[in-house]
Amino acid sequence: MASCVGGSHFGSQEYVPVAEFYADKSVFVTGGTGFMGKVLVEKLLRSCPKIKKIYLLMRPKRGQDVASRLTELTQSPLFETLRKERPQELNKIVPIVGDITEPELGISAADQAMLCQKVSVVFHSAATVKFDEKLKLSVTINMLGTQQLVQLCHRMLGLEALVHVSTAYCNCERERVEETVYAPPAHPEHVVTLVQTLPDELVDRITPDLVGDRPNTYTFTKALAEDMLIKECGNLPVAIVRPSIVLSSVREPVKGWVDNWNGPNGIIAAVGKGVFRTMLGTGKRVADLVPVDTVINLMIVCAWRTHLRRGEGVVVYNCCTGQQNPITWQSFVRTSFKYMRKHPFSEVVWYPGGDITSNRLKHNTLSLLQHRVPAFIMDLAARSTGNKPVMVRVQNKLAKAAACLEYFTTRQWAFADDNVQALCAALSVEDRRIFDFNVRNIDWDAYIESYVLGIRRFLFKESPETLPKSRALMRRLHIVHILTQVATVFFLWRFLFAPSNALRSIWRRILEFITRAIRLLAIA
Repeated sequence: MASCVGGSHFGSQEYVPVAEFYADKSVFVTGGTGFMGKVLVEKLLRSCPKIKKIYLLMRPKRGQDVASRLTELTQSPLFETLRKERPQELNKIVPIVGDITEPELGISAADQAMLCQKVSVVFHSAATVKFDEKLKLSVTINMLGTQQLVQLCHRMLGLEALVHVSTAYCNCERERVEETVYAPPAHPEHVVTLVQTLPDELVDRITPDLVGDRPNTYTFTKALAEDMLIKECGNLPVAIVRPSIVLSSVREPVKGWVDNWNGPNGIIAAVGKGVFRTMLGTGKRVADLVPVDTVINLMIVCAWRTHLRRGEGVVVYNCCTGQQNPITWQSFVRTSFKYMRKHPFSEVVWYPGGDITSNRLKHNTLSLLQHRVPAFIMDLAARSTGNKPVMVRVQNKLAKAAACLEYFTTRQWAFADDNVQALCAALSVEDRRIFDFNVRNIDWDAYIESYVLGIRRFLFKESPETLPKSRALMRRLHIVHILTQVATVFFLWRFLFAPSNALRSIWRRILEFITRAIRLLAIA
């Protein structure tokens, strides 16, 4: 496997630093208010200071106009460094009123004309990432949204790069996935026609047959979107970036930053609170996890490379860790436990613990005893004291989230990343430092610690000042947890020995021996 060292800097061409490539250029971003989009916007502003404008496709939401949404966006902890050090950079963000689900992206004719005149680089990261999204909406956003964007890009006079964000799992029926666009699982045009002409209820009914072996509508429509892009991009300078499971930032701009409950985030949060203890999966399988800032750095460099090597066709980049720096699900889970106990969340219900198991019967039994029964008892107690019962509902949501992840925790893929390695090797030492996407640099132990702290700080909004109190509670819960285990063993033995006088006699002798041993240790 090629290592990320050295660099040809693309043959005899004079090397242009990545930040210089963006100098005096304007960028158009879809999905800029999403998890990855926010990190992209912040990184472009911070590391490419000469960038001209960043146009963000935004729609009014929950009674907020786009100006209010933009203010809210730039006030998030993610933009704290820029707000303190170079607040004027935030003025480069220009909201474009639109909607990815609308014809022509819902962008006005005047704004379309302006974008076509001024934009040099496009990042298309808008998508519905909900695994259980209805097929019609998934097609509308992931496929038709991509189609509409490509049509707009064809009208851009000075377009130098279009970077399309896909997913490593769009070809999840294959165990080895190369950096190429495979034949789609269905004809995109046929799928579009179906969802546009059939009643919604019928579309929902035939969705499992259409999706086939794939686990959800997300991976299905993202595969079709890649095919549509290839067919319709013509001679546009296009790159496709396929991240695997995207988690919190590894270092930039805020270590451990995360803003959503998607994927493993919600499960890990629930485990840390002590309300989730068993999950179905194969512990020895590789968990292909990648930090969000790693993906963003690759995307930014991809646009630079796509312009410099224009004419080579669409290049695919699998942004994954499994080949260069693998971590197993078991290691991920156990390291998460370690740091959830070291940096506990507030108001933890029970001592964090449990495991990932591939035995479905064991998982179902543990789920009943450790999730369902305690939730039912807690809701009964809540009702008796006049409080609102919520734990059964919480467990239902967690079970649904775990079921969505099950496909990915019970399988393993080999995602080829030769193009990513070659791109990394082509960078200067300074650009490799500024736009680091070399996954070999990830220290998983340190990363998971920052991930747990990130969930604590950014999802639960818990201040570091609450840690001493949380740690004191964790120590008490640990004692209770151990006592409960001892009591459980004791009562199980009593139950097993109850029918036999001989076994009861042996049990008494064992207890007497243990008691004497404890006394002798105490005297010593």
